[in-house]
Amino acid sequence: MNIRRKQLVNGIVIIGILVFLFTPFGFQMKVYVNRILAGNPSIVTGENQRNLANYNWDLVDIHGKPMNLESSRGQVVLINFWATWCPPCVAEMPDFQKLVDDYGDTVVFFFIAEDDPEKVGRFLTKNSYRLPVYFNHSKPPLVLQSASIPVTYVIDKKGNIAIRKTGAANWNGEKARGLLDTLLNEN
Repeated sequence: MNIRRKQLVNGIVIIGILVFLFTPFGFQMKVYVNRILAGNPSIVTGENQRNLANYNWDLVDIHGKPMNLESSRGQVVLINFWATWCPPCVAEMPDFQKLVDDYGDTVVFFFIAEDDPEKVGRFLTKNSYRLPVYFNHSKPPLVLQSASIPVTYVIDKKGNIAIRKTGAANWNGEKARGLLDTLLNEN
């Protein structure tokens, strides 16, 4: 009797793990956990701060229109690398939509999708996101290359990388908004 009970419990645990890892329900749970655990992005200071000297980076928007990062030189820029299959990436999207809604006229946003354009289009439509999404047409500048996603960079008007955040973050919090306000007010 005791062996059957252990087998039943083990079977339930295994099924639970499989549901969590390989189903849409599990994906949504991972997104939810990432939203709860997301901290504030930290400012890069001093000798750790790097400069984006080379803005030459060819991109294509979701409609196939070419764009080059060079057009944003001298402005505050937020660049986020993401994918629809990445739970921490998806967890950040509602915050980013709020930032785009509030700062879209003053901050230049680039959401670089590491995914299939059709899948990205469906994802944006399904979630009613109006984010400026782009795809790589050339390699990003070296200081913007990362082996993981999500990774987000906030670049000041002088090209300094003020934030480099890997993983999910609270982009709609007071700290992130305060930093954007500070960067926008700098000359």
